[in-house]
Amino acid sequence: MTDPLFNPIQINQLNISNRIYMPAMHLGMAQAFEVTDQIVEFYTRRAKGGPGMICVGYATVDDLSGNSRNIGAHDDRFIPGLTRLADAIRENGSCCAVQINHAGRYNFSFLINGKQPVAPSAIASRMTRETPKALEISEIQQIIESFANAAARVKKAGFDAVEILSGTGYLISEFLSPLTNQRTDEYGGHLENRMRFGLEVAQAVRDAVGPDYPLIVRMNGNDFMPGGNKRSDLIEYAKQLSQGPVDALCINVGWHEARVPQIVAQVPRGAFGYLARDIRTAVDVPVIASHRINDPETASQMIDQGFCDMVAMGRSLIADPDLPKKARAGRSNEIVHCIACAQGCFDNLFKLKHVECLCNPLAGHEHRENAGQVETAKKVMVVGGGAAGMTAALTCTRRGHDVTLYERSGRLGGQLHLAAAPPGREEFARLSDDLETQLSVEKIPVVLNCKVDEALISREKPDALILATGARPLEPPIPGMDLPHVAWAWDVLEDKVRTGKHVAIIGGGAVGVETALFLAEKGTMPAQIIKFLLVNKAETPETLFEMATTGSKKVCLIEMTDCIGKDIGKSTKWGMIQDLGRFNVETVTAAKVVRITETGLQIEQAGKINALDFDTVVVAAGSVSYNPLEPIAKKLGKDFRVVGDALNVGMAFDAVHGGYKAALSI
Repeated sequence: MTDPLFNPIQINQLNISNRIYMPAMHLGMAQAFEVTDQIVEFYTRRAKGGPGMICVGYATVDDLSGNSRNIGAHDDRFIPGLTRLADAIRENGSCCAVQINHAGRYNFSFLINGKQPVAPSAIASRMTRETPKALEISEIQQIIESFANAAARVKKAGFDAVEILSGTGYLISEFLSPLTNQRTDEYGGHLENRMRFGLEVAQAVRDAVGPDYPLIVRMNGNDFMPGGNKRSDLIEYAKQLSQGPVDALCINVGWHEARVPQIVAQVPRGAFGYLARDIRTAVDVPVIASHRINDPETASQMIDQGFCDMVAMGRSLIADPDLPKKARAGRSNEIVHCIACAQGCFDNLFKLKHVECLCNPLAGHEHRENAGQVETAKKVMVVGGGAAGMTAALTCTRRGHDVTLYERSGRLGGQLHLAAAPPGREEFARLSDDLETQLSVEKIPVVLNCKVDEALISREKPDALILATGARPLEPPIPGMDLPHVAWAWDVLEDKVRTGKHVAIIGGGAVGVETALFLAEKGTMPAQIIKFLLVNKAETPETLFEMATTGSKKVCLIEMTDCIGKDIGKSTKWGMIQDLGRFNVETVTAAKVVRITETGLQIEQAGKINALDFDTVVVAAGSVSYNPLEPIAKKLGKDFRVVGDALNVGMAFDAVHGGYKAALSI
């Protein structure tokens, strides 16, 4: 039976070879709005992997619509760069489009030379903490014209289609939502008026590009903003677009301000496909589903079951550009999946850095790729089978070296398995599996249950050593650490120890938060039972929520500083902190544990000593590098590199990229 993912599809007059659509993502790679070599090479690599269509952007429509790290479409001087990008994508096998957008009140004044952002109404943004200027009618008309002019430039530059971003909390969705549109003229008030701006933009773009040029609108299926648009409002908007100038709809989800997780690992794969399905039943144009579709099986199933006509796979193609080719060839098991960690993509953008990827250290660096074949192959011994060691071994092998990987334990993956233990973090184990599969594909010898020592190194005589021996838990100098009710967080996460009903966790960093959520979920009702009770209306939704969030343990997280989760990435942190509250985890900050007692512990807070009773005390006070082989390597005069936590304790992103860079230096 034919895989529906690889059936062709037509949008207007454009024939697309398969149903994989790479959506526009801000990459932070433009310079002064110009397309750079970095952007061209990034998308060239994705096009070679075989998606049916790639949409780049977003691209700006005027000088208030974005910032200089966005691709520019608001002036004719950007057309040559756009043409170069279109040619690169098309010449390597994919159709190409540009998404045009205006950020509205989501723009930051410091990114637009101190100018005030604009919006339908002067309502402050929770994201920027700035109040925008309310647009005059004449300014609205000018922005509509700017969208049309930008679309005309996109067509002139040689792109196959144009997409309008009409969601996510940007300008068009600000007009559409009653939360941000309090106008009393023809652009505000009831839904018909609030839709007016978006519909006029779409019609102006259609008039600018002509009847045969594909026009796509990316819109929300649900804003997830209390007091904002209802889903029925957005379905009506979709109907109006599809009955007018628009050839296809790409269904987005949520605003940047929304308190519903949208992109992180705790979102189940394909979770928001129902929004595309509801709109697809109401319109007669192709519908593209998006968000957390990171494997071809999920994508094919969504198309086959009528949720959508195409699937948007964005970060999936950052993590593995060859995903389409592998899936088409029946090699889906070899895909390196996006694990929705956001460490290299969204978190980088918050730091004003360009997009990278935890799973793919080459992403964002294609323009200076230097992982070619070496002139002289060396025998390389990699010690440690965590993320850093596996990445180093793969990179060395692909460059032509003779590599053997040694791991002290009985399995590969290291701390990826710890990261995968808390609820909603299971994707980290997926990365471990994917890297292990890559080792097998590359036929790299792996020796498990092997403690590397001086004798082994001397016997094997490697030309180079990569030491990826990881880290060990930090033991804080607290009296009572030897008491029987004290446990290590790592052992708790691996289910090696039992914990009591009332548990204290010392340390509010990433491991402490993960351990708290892991324990807080113990005794909550499993999803399958919740669904059974819901379908049979056995309990009220409120009772089901309580059953899903109330476990059998009382957990208290104690942090010495005034901040919980300071070492968690920004994209992930807010959701995890939100879950601490939902799962009734007590948090105590600015508190120093001074002693562990037989009945619990003592803390010092605001100069006072308080005794607290707990059945179990879990230590999550951080980690320290474990690097016993460096002195031996020096003694033997070996060429060596130390990578990952063995060098500096960091995040999984640091481990992967450190292993990759070390391998390039051999």
